[in-house]
Amino acid sequence: MLKRTLTALALALGSTAFAAEQQEFNAYVEELKQEALAAGITPATVDSAFDGIKLYKRAISADRNQPEQKKTLDTYLPQAVPQWKVDQAVRLYREHKPLLEEIGETYGVQPRFIVALWGIETNFGGYTGNFSVIGATASLAFEGRREAFFKEQLMAALTIIDQGHITADKMKGSWAGAMGQTQFMPTSFLSYAQDYDGDGRMDIWHTLPDVFASAAYYLQQVGWNDDLTWARQVTVTQPIDDELKGTKVKRSLAQWQEMGVRRYDGTDLPQRDIQASLVFPDDESGRVYLTYDNYDALLRWNRSHYFAVVVGYLSDRIKFADTN
Repeated sequence: MLKRTLTALALALGSTAFAAEQQEFNAYVEELKQEALAAGITPATVDSAFDGIKLYKRAISADRNQPEQKKTLDTYLPQAVPQWKVDQAVRLYREHKPLLEEIGETYGVQPRFIVALWGIETNFGGYTGNFSVIGATASLAFEGRREAFFKEQLMAALTIIDQGHITADKMKGSWAGAMGQTQFMPTSFLSYAQDYDGDGRMDIWHTLPDVFASAAYYLQQVGWNDDLTWARQVTVTQPIDDELKGTKVKRSLAQWQEMGVRRYDGTDLPQRDIQASLVFPDDESGRVYLTYDNYDALLRWNRSHYFAVVVGYLSDRIKFADTN
């Protein structure tokens, strides 16, 4: 009896606390509405965007409890890029090859990287998130740890709605507010999204020409070079000083050769005038890569070495499958 009473009391207290937090959130939303109106967002957009908004506790919990990296690249790669995903990437690459080659030529980005990003970000558009972007960014701004960042994302999302690219009820994304098949944050959308099909809307949710062109334009703008690949896996035959490791250090292939870096099969590096960095995504016992400027561009998309490697790896699988 006592246990049931204590349980009921805990539930009541929890319900009261949630109601109080919801009330605080509602008051915060009213402030956001006024800020949006002051920033020039139309009243119609403000009304539609905030209609029925709720506090996303799941988004706040996800932001607070992002998992620590416990895998190695050798265990992560086959999970992130299983054979079925390679097969699907190759099939879709070939299916959309004329469009991809046209976009690749327009923006100076090899099409295989566009498809690889598409596959890694959203499983080729199969999962783009089901959170309201307005609700998620407002909830995370309310939580307070990164209020300025998420408030900026919220105002950008309202601008996107105001410009007519999508309606508020269809603006879905991840718990963090990343949207569409490219998983652009709202500010990235405003900077990089493209209306490639010319219908007046930059639709990264449903329109593949816009999806592919937006990814390509992003890479172009962060320094992509279509004369280069992303990296090559290498072996190191002698110790390398710690200050020479990482993407901030660039050396020529000839210089790396002198320091004992070799192709993965142990042969000499290519004799090309290319600047590269030596990257250890795990530790000394893990994989080692000589990375080029395009690797840095992938890190601008997502500041994770694992992300950059899996995108590059999938792009290579597409390339070699398509040449067979």
